[in-house]
Amino acid sequence: MHNYQSSNVPLAYVNETLLPYGLPVSDLLEPQIESCLKFVDFIGTLADLYRRIENCPQFEKTGMYLEQCAIFKGLSDPKLFRRTLRAARQHTVDVHSKVVLAAWLRYERREDELRGTNSMNCCGRNIECPKATLVPGYNPEFIYDPCVCSKNPRGESVDDYSIEDVECSTSDEYRDMSFCIGDNEIRCIRYCIASLSTPFRTMLYGGFRESRKEKINFTQNGISIECMKAAELYSRIRRVDSFDPRIILELLTFSNRFCCDDLKSACDSYLASLVNDVENALLLIEYGLEENAYLLVAACLQVFLRELPNSMHSPNVMKYFCSPEAKERLALVGHASFLLYFFLSQIAMEEDMKANTTVMLLERLADCATESWQKQLAYHQLGVAMYERKEYKDAQSWFEEAYESGHIYSKVGIARTKCKRGHKYSAYKMINSLISEYKPVGWMHQERSLYCDGKEKMSDLEMATELDPTLCFPYKYRAVLLLETNKIGAAISEISKIISFKVSPDCLELRAWISIAMEDYERALRDVRALLTLEPNYMMFHGKMHCDHLVELLRPFVQQWSQADCWMQLYDRWSSVDDLGSLAVVHHMLANDPGKSLLWFRQSLLLLRLNCQKAAMRSLRLARNHSTSDHERLVYEGWILYDTGHCEEALAKAEESISIQRSFEAFFLKAYALADTSLDQESSAYVIQLLLDALRCPSDGLRKGQALNNLGSVYVDCEKLDLAADCYMNALNIKHTRAHQGLARVFHLKNQRKAAYDEMTKLIEKARNNASAYEKRSEYSDRDMAKSDLAMATQLDPLRTYPYRYRAAVGPEHEVPAFAVLMDDHKENEAIAELTRALAFKPDLQLLHLRAAFHDSMGDYASTVRDCEAALCLEPNHADTLELYNKVRELVKEQ
Repeated sequence: MHNYQSSNVPLAYVNETLLPYGLPVSDLLEPQIESCLKFVDFIGTLADLYRRIENCPQFEKTGMYLEQCAIFKGLSDPKLFRRTLRAARQHTVDVHSKVVLAAWLRYERREDELRGTNSMNCCGRNIECPKATLVPGYNPEFIYDPCVCSKNPRGESVDDYSIEDVECSTSDEYRDMSFCIGDNEIRCIRYCIASLSTPFRTMLYGGFRESRKEKINFTQNGISIECMKAAELYSRIRRVDSFDPRIILELLTFSNRFCCDDLKSACDSYLASLVNDVENALLLIEYGLEENAYLLVAACLQVFLRELPNSMHSPNVMKYFCSPEAKERLALVGHASFLLYFFLSQIAMEEDMKANTTVMLLERLADCATESWQKQLAYHQLGVAMYERKEYKDAQSWFEEAYESGHIYSKVGIARTKCKRGHKYSAYKMINSLISEYKPVGWMHQERSLYCDGKEKMSDLEMATELDPTLCFPYKYRAVLLLETNKIGAAISEISKIISFKVSPDCLELRAWISIAMEDYERALRDVRALLTLEPNYMMFHGKMHCDHLVELLRPFVQQWSQADCWMQLYDRWSSVDDLGSLAVVHHMLANDPGKSLLWFRQSLLLLRLNCQKAAMRSLRLARNHSTSDHERLVYEGWILYDTGHCEEALAKAEESISIQRSFEAFFLKAYALADTSLDQESSAYVIQLLLDALRCPSDGLRKGQALNNLGSVYVDCEKLDLAADCYMNALNIKHTRAHQGLARVFHLKNQRKAAYDEMTKLIEKARNNASAYEKRSEYSDRDMAKSDLAMATQLDPLRTYPYRYRAAVGPEHEVPAFAVLMDDHKENEAIAELTRALAFKPDLQLLHLRAAFHDSMGDYASTVRDCEAALCLEPNHADTLELYNKVRELVKEQ
């Protein structure tokens, strides 16, 4: 076993087996150009968008919400994006948009990864029901109703009847004419046929000679006898659902030729109801495109879209989307839209940014772009794709188009491509002018650092970190620079700064890389295992080695653990609040026992704590797939629904699981979902009972510690402090270290402030990740100590918003007041500056509300309105912000 080595280890001794591609080089590092929309004044952008959404007509809201989706796509919280996507679907009018948005909502849950599911299944609500999407019309409340999957597309019941029965029901004496096809004669009722369309009416009752004939020759019209018989029958019964699908396809052609609108609609609707898999869709879409059958094409598109991302790899499917000709064919049927190509191109970029399919879909996206934001997005993403393909001339051209459309951030792409084409100074001047022209933000200084050297470069990187501490590149560059000067320990410390609050594959890779250089193989293996939980297919060392291979190379250099050893290690790391270390141990355990659903579930919980929501959901889906019983599967399905905003459906899954077998996880899920709502006394008692039921069921200490902690929190809310303290003590006895925080809260409520402070000190001493512990301890400190603790919390995790709010508005009991006045020395401008500093890299509802209140107290109503609108864009139903917003708008009106 190799232990941690001195930072004086010469790099010449680095193991060539573990580092076959050498060490990272600072000159080759560069940050990725982000493919989302980015703004110089993001808060102003949110405020403007909220105003436009509120003021636009109901039927135009879908387009506005789609723009909001594009903006939220660049934020780290996927829940904002999903919520807006649901709002877009809620306000949709046309079938095409309903089909695309419902498929996109399904894709966000990635149900394609759930074993045994069908792409045409829905979540039980009309919002995603594949049948409901094919019903046109506007009804925003309809999406909350139960789905209509059990009905046919028009919600009608289908009576059993046969063609023969109907044919016999009409006497020949009423049939006063015939259509002759060859030697066959189809007897018809003249007025029934005439009612099919204007051309037939004109033929049979107008001035044509056919109006005087009893027999009309249709032999040369290319219509089969079966089709004519079906058309005659339809003229009387106005239904097509008893016909063979082949006949209905022929009727569709017939209806187009003779302008039989009702017949076409009936055929279109019925054929659409038959499309239920890719094979059917590929067969029928050609008929739909040829015959301009809107619903049929919609149904076929729906299948393709609900099969994503798998259908992205099918040439037979993609040929209907990628080429300009394919897009024009869809447009003729009313199914080419910016929305469609927005969805497709996002998935293509996630799959492979450099692929030809991605470029073609982005080109179609650009073809469909009409509004300014649409052009900005499409052109910028084309620029990013071309840049990744190293086609710098084309990339520069697209970035310039995006910039001319109003996307300031695309100047980054222009500068980067200019530099790649040998014009480094020109790139420097371009970004320098950007910093001069606009209020500087972190990414501007980060970008300028690429085009300068020495002290100027380091100064820009420091400024980038100061303005936006969430940018990874400055930490990575400084770490590699330290590595190059053989300051390996300092390099580890530098990259660890950002990993402590923002876990990303590239930063974990770099730390593992440096750890190998210093022969700290245990830390390297830990980081590689953690990385694999985020990105299972990640390629290290500039994309030259798969992480799994590096794990195998590192294993001989570290102590080998049995599964029992792993459980002991997991308890130790869990109790020290070392989430990354816990994650690595779980990955090790899964390598030994990949079918263990409990371990996949544990991994998902750790990833959620680390704010890696996409990876957490993947682990949760794998937990569900590896379930060995129905009751277990239902629990994991419930968690998936809960984490994607479907709380009621999650509760239903928990109840169904409990009805099969009482289990810890089923009771815990039900209690957790219920506690997430606003609890009254009765429901709190119910949650307490559920948690007690959970604790009576078998489970491991890690989960029981969490349940005890949650139970203590509910007891505190119910003012049962002694019971809460017992829960927290029991949790601490099984090494649930986070219970120190709950116990501190109990002591505080009992006016035992010193005891509360001591509990948080214990947590700080035990916890590996202790930014939250410093933050919470500040609540039990005097003012100077509180400021010191909060400064440490911000240093460890600048994404925590409470320290900024506290520093901006310090109340007498260290509470952030509801009205925002700097109560101790009335330095409102300094308070606003503190909040603005955080808002520059973390648009946060509470920060915006507090800054709005400060502006209100100063009489700056325009700024108050702007901040309220930005906050409401993030959370439209935030009561305090709505109250302040309405109050200030009334004041403005009065003035």
